[in-house]
Amino acid sequence: MGVSERRTCQVLRQHRSTQRKLPRGQADEDRLVADMIALARQYGRYGYRRIAALLRDAGWQVNDKRVSRLWRREGLKVPVKGNPPRFNGVQK
Repeated sequence: MGVSERRTCQVLRQHRSTQRKLPRGQADEDRLVADMIALARQYGRYGYRRIAALLRDAGWQVNDKRVSRLWRREGLKVPVKGNPPRFNGVQK
């Protein structure tokens, strides 16, 4: 188009370094996500940190930040703990 990369990035307010490399996932990411989801189903109240510890115990070399990123990307959440029924002073 006859417009420099520098000018285009300036107009779009993007850093030029973001235009150089394409983001690439790791080759084992699909297996890791599958294992992560399986553990999240098995241990429903565990968060991403405890799941990361279980993955490390299973032999994966992952840190909490990577598991957190995948956890958010997959939309996983720890269910809210239910409250027990409250006593309101009236007994039957």
